[in-house]
Amino acid sequence: MTAPGVPVSQRHCFTLRVRPDRLDEYAARHTEVWPEMQQALRETGWGNYSLFLAEDGLLVGYVETDDLAAAQRAMDATAVNARWQAEMAEFFVGTDGAAPDRAFTELREVFHLAGS
Repeated sequence: MTAPGVPVSQRHCFTLRVRPDRLDEYAARHTEVWPEMQQALRETGWGNYSLFLAEDGLLVGYVETDDLAAAQRAMDATAVNARWQAEMAEFFVGTDGAAPDRAFTELREVFHLAGS
């Protein structure tokens, strides 16, 4: 049980679609995520953040944060996020010109096995 007023971290899962001809390059770019981008994510509340890429281009993301909208707004305020999103935009299909971090489809959680 969480004490009143203490934020509860929420799990969020989302999908995007990576261009099939850019899968290897997209994966390679994520082996060297800029240190300042990683730091900005940490400082703005993006915890336990993972990306998973299927062979058909389906990208599944998972993040834990107290408030996803607030974490997105905080990242919007960083210069590094604008640079990163601009560089990553070319890898995606179906974003209709939106930045990838705003164009994803969030999935509804239907089951969670708590604890270990």
